[in-house]
Amino acid sequence: MLPRRLLLSACAALLCLPVLAAAPNDSFEGDPFQSFQWPELKKEFLGRGARTQFDARVKVQGPTFAEDPMNVPITVSTDLPGVQRIVVLVDRNPIRKVLELQPLAAQPAVSFRFKLEQASPVRALVQTADGLWHVGGTWVDSAGGGCTVSGATRADGSWTQTLGQVSGRVFAGQASTPGGDSAARLRVRIMHPMDTGLVGGIPAFYVSKLSVRDAADRELLRIQTFEPVSENPVFSFDFAKPPPGPLRITGVDNNGNRINSTVE
Repeated sequence: MLPRRLLLSACAALLCLPVLAAAPNDSFEGDPFQSFQWPELKKEFLGRGARTQFDARVKVQGPTFAEDPMNVPITVSTDLPGVQRIVVLVDRNPIRKVLELQPLAAQPAVSFRFKLEQASPVRALVQTADGLWHVGGTWVDSAGGGCTVSGATRADGSWTQTLGQVSGRVFAGQASTPGGDSAARLRVRIMHPMDTGLVGGIPAFYVSKLSVRDAADRELLRIQTFEPVSENPVFSFDFAKPPPGPLRITGVDNNGNRINSTVE
């Protein structure tokens, strides 16, 4: 059997190929990570008739090892044209869907942090205008336990004073799109405990929907988030040029608490 480090290196090398097709009798359906969860992930989150291909143009960047399994940084980006949706899944998490982004007027890219329960492939599934799902991923090793431990603000009770507060900033000319063009970046933080519901006595409590609109009330992006997103989530979104501000951040959590703020 190959050592684990060599196996992970082999997986990374396979993802450098432009497109990977499944062999006729491949029970992993072409998955470079050879994950038994992959066929079920496709059925559950994309439907039985979904068309998929592994594609190196979908880039998922994360640490080789998650030093803090409650705050694992991930960046997803692609230079594919006509991106409609980006879905982030984690094979071996108890709650496997992390977020779903509709870029609309934004670049097809997002950075955030999430909770990781154990070592797992982390995948981004990108749907283009032709309906095809392009799949990229990375392997993140972990000591585990990220989904089954309460966050710091839940432990000390401070979340009640900050719930729903939003802070953000637009950085003009300091971001780089996947194509390398000059861009603008919006970084926004929402104060929320983001409870998974997997800690005894604490039900699931998380931000479920966010939207960003410009000064003309044009919706720039729409994102659904789920329990594995880290406490007090921070998101970074890229734009081809600075959007006219102030930007309005709106959303709701799964208990109906509203989020409504502006970023100058």
